[in-house]
Amino acid sequence: MKDAIVKVSKTTILKLTTDEDSRIEKTIDKFTEGMDYASTVVHANQKPMGAIKLQKLTYAHLRSEIGLKSQMSCNVARQTAGAYKTLQAQIRKGETYWQLLKFAPTNIKFSYGRDFSINHDEISITTLDGRQKYGIMNYRYAEQFFDGSWKYQASELVKHKDGNYYFHLVCEKEIGEPDITQASNFMGIDVGINHLAVTFTTNGRRKFFTGGEIKNIRNIYSKQRKRLQEKDTRSATRVLKHQSGREKRFMRDVNHVISRQVIESAIEDNVSVIGLEDLTGIRKRTEVRKKQRYKHNSWAFRELQTFIEYKAHEVGIAVIYIDPRYTSQTCPTCLHISRNNRNGRSFLCEVCDYALNADLVGAMNIEARTRAFRHDLEVQGLVVDSPDETISSETSLKPLPTGRGN
Repeated sequence: MKDAIVKVSKTTILKLTTDEDSRIEKTIDKFTEGMDYASTVVHANQKPMGAIKLQKLTYAHLRSEIGLKSQMSCNVARQTAGAYKTLQAQIRKGETYWQLLKFAPTNIKFSYGRDFSINHDEISITTLDGRQKYGIMNYRYAEQFFDGSWKYQASELVKHKDGNYYFHLVCEKEIGEPDITQASNFMGIDVGINHLAVTFTTNGRRKFFTGGEIKNIRNIYSKQRKRLQEKDTRSATRVLKHQSGREKRFMRDVNHVISRQVIESAIEDNVSVIGLEDLTGIRKRTEVRKKQRYKHNSWAFRELQTFIEYKAHEVGIAVIYIDPRYTSQTCPTCLHISRNNRNGRSFLCEVCDYALNADLVGAMNIEARTRAFRHDLEVQGLVVDSPDETISSETSLKPLPTGRGN
């Protein structure tokens, strides 16, 4: 079996060296007006429609009545159709209902080569007043995206809350992954709250990435949020919104740091394949005490996995997702499965008395299932993709380990 080729997609945020610009403001306002118009067309249809169909229905109006450029009109259709596709997925999960979507004048989509081009120092974008060039503040971490190895995709110009304009440049690159059937050292990763990540490799290496300090900081946010919610004033609502943004940025930064450390550990241990749990629908499947519900539901488990995945791809490590059922209840030695095996952070098998940290047991079982999948892949010639919220998780599940109990 040949090495696989995967596409790595990353978004780097570049600040424009300009403040208020009437040409950008006007273009974004008109683009948003176009999306709102396209939104009414989709809403009247009573169900989502494809971008091509929406473009045919809206293109003439967007061009003649709103005054958008040709490519902008096409991007309006794509972006609006995508928003309603997301809405439909949320409806299917029972998270929302069919509604008219309204868009804020904060961003505009551009297509590379058609209405934007970019180099190390400046960006050229199409506005309603013609093509304009703006300087960009390049950062050390962004240097890699201008070395010629990345392909630029449709990207967004966004006005952030600080009033400045930032270009969210989407880049893509093809990277070779190792042949899983030839791999010999695997890593299982269990993500959680007490330990943000616990890793276990085939050669017995284990590491804990603790979350104690992060839990304390989030507890502070939680107490502040409760006090503000009790006030129930307009100013308190504004502070709540601002605090929510700060907390999300904090967690995102933490997940970046942890994922980088995990990958550095994988490289050090010569890991070829990383196994992660398919957490699709985990919040609905997991029973959590009321006091712990917010902490569990708001914890960015999937974001951490996503960061681990794309960082792994960048260094040529393959990633597969395995069935998460009973990974914390299965004894790694006798394979007995029982809810009674786990008690909080401790694991004690009720059959063979095997005892260990519960999160480490989870990582060990994930590694074992990842290693078992190697054999399945070799025999059946199967390929596993990343979890897809629109596809049943049953499509990528592997057989559970045998054992007594449930």
